[in-house]
Parts: sequence; structure tokens; C-alpha cells
Amino acid sequence: MRLQCRLLLTLSLITSFSWAADDPFIGKWKVNPAESKLTDEMKVELAGENRYAITFGPGAVDTITADGSDQPGLRGTTLSVAVEGPKTWRVVRKREGRMLISATWTLSEDGKTLTDDFTGYGSDGSKHTVGYVYERTAGSSGFTGTWDSVGAKVDSSIQLDIKPWEGDGLSLAIPGAQISKSLRFDGRDYPDGARASDGAACSGRRLNERTLEITNKRDGRITDTWQIGLSGDGRILTLTMRPERQSTPQNILVFDRE
Repeated sequence: MRLQCRLLLTLSLITSFSWAADDPFIGKWKVNPAESKLTDEMKVELAGENRYAITFGPGAVDTITADGSDQPGLRGTTLSVAVEGPKTWRVVRKREGRMLISATWTLSEDGKTLTDDFTGYGSDGSKHTVGYVYERTAGSSGFTGTWDSVGAKVDSSIQLDIKPWEGDGLSLAIPGAQISKSLRFDGRDYPDGARASDGAACSGRRLNERTLEITNKRDGRITDTWQIGLSGDGRILTLTMRPERQSTPQNILVFDRE
């Protein structure tokens, strides 16, 4: 009986690792900017003299004085906003003194358009840049108002690395965006990489042999859902990021296999 159980366990492990090695999602993927699409919405509200509440996403609000100093921000970060002119803000987010993002916000002369030259920094020193152009959908002057972007330029240096993880699981990483996830697709919650200390978790399931679904959570609440699909020839991967309670995808990133 003991020998039989050991044999069954060995066969199970061999099957698991063989399946993981053949997983069609594994590989290095490079973004195709022409086929990708980024959308975003943010809101800037006056919260006092030279003080603003900035909403970067559902439930993600920083309230800050625009004096250029590092101030406590979301999830253990600091945020600074420096007014460099009547139509220019410099925005920087850090964690433990290390730069996470930097951005220059510039208003058009008529105040109806906001340009965001955004750079994200990975823990490995990598970085990626995105050029967002927002149109005003609420508010009448200055940076206060609601801003929507539907045509951001995708940085051609963005890469997605997918590796085997603990047998039948996968590790997914986009270094410049501080994204790193390791999980099995069994519906259970797993710590969400470096964001786990902020209460972030993720769970996954395989919808079919060429489609994965990942649900991202923070403090037990769903924040967004990813769907990752492979083309029939396995050469193109499409990552669709859909925020919770929104019907349209926020980001669609199309990758080519390297």
C-alpha cells in the first residue's frame, strides 16, 4: 500500500511538472503598442487652501497640499505635488524613499485638456513611460475637475514575463509597472507580490486552455479583473484589465511572443 501511494504521488508530480512546462502561456512577451489601448479617469477636487483630493481610481484617494513636499499617501507611500507654473504640476509617488512614479501634468491653454507625461519605476531599476492625454468632463478651470483619457500612448519597452510556479501555477511579472503575481488557478486567494503588505491578493481560474482569468482584491474587496487570452497559434497574448463596477475595459495590452 505504501509503495502504491508513493508511486501515485510520483506520477502526479511528473504529470504536474510536465503540464506546467508545456503551458502555452509561459514565455517572454513584448507589448505591441499599435494594437494596445489604455484608458483612465481621475478626479481632482479642492479640499482647502492649496489642498487637493485626487482620486486615481475607485477608493484610491490622496489628499495633499501642493507644496512639493513628500506627504503620507495611499498604502504606505508618499505623494508630492509641486506647482511649477499656472498650468504645470509635478507629481511624484515614493515608497520608503524609492521612486515609484513621476509625472508632469500640463494644462492646455483653454484648460480643456490635461497631458500627463508618466513614468513608472520597477524595483529592478527598469522604467516605462506612458503619455496620457485627458479631456475635461467636469469642472471649468485649473486642475480641479474630472478627467478622462482614451488614447494613451503605450511604451514599447513594456514586457510581460510568465514562468512556471510551484508545479501547475504561474508567475506573471511586468517589472516597470511594479506588477508581480504568483498563483495557481484554483480559485483560492494568493498574496499579490509586493502589494501583499497593503492587503492585496489575487485568485485565478482557467476558463479554457487558452484563456485565464485573474481577480485582484484589496482587503477582501474586488478591485479589478484580468482576462488573458492566447491566439490560436500561441504567438499573441491579449491582457484585458477591467475595473470593478465598470462595463468598459480600462486597459487592453496586446503582446507578441519574443
